[in-house]
Amino acid sequence: MHDLRYPIGKFEPRDRLTGEERRLMIEQIATAPLHMREAARGLTPAQLDTPYREGGWTIRQVVHHVPDSHLNAYCRFKLALTEDTPTIKPYDESKWAELADSHDTPIKTSLALLESLHYRWVCLLRSMKPDDFQRKLNHPESGMMTVDNLLADYAWHGRHHTAHITSTRERLGW
Repeated sequence: MHDLRYPIGKFEPRDRLTGEERRLMIEQIATAPLHMREAARGLTPAQLDTPYREGGWTIRQVVHHVPDSHLNAYCRFKLALTEDTPTIKPYDESKWAELADSHDTPIKTSLALLESLHYRWVCLLRSMKPDDFQRKLNHPESGMMTVDNLLADYAWHGRHHTAHITSTRERLGW
């Protein structure tokens, strides 16, 4: 049996991507909102409140987490593009997932936010020059990284959480 925490496997850091890899990952970010919306389509409130694994977040929390995380990512990209080796601020995603808005807000709100955010983000990503992807930023917990690595991470991240939903649906016969 595979690890339910990582339905598409763990993220593998990448300091430098090829132009074709970047194009593919930008496309994955562009299509992530549609895939998330499709994965969550038709789920009942009880299904949304089902954890994707024992001890894990509910499907509802997963849907709300993705725009929370990607808002932070978008800001990190902009910081990396406008400052010299900025130190970014980490946040406690588990605590964010426990806040009332992650339980009480309809998922359609976060899905709409994800669509709007990704539209802006992809516009930014497609405007970047190859050298921009080699800019660096410092994560206090993970250390120095390139924008290429950040791109790879968030392309994986959207697919990772969408797979939490689709694999749960498949496993539970929804």
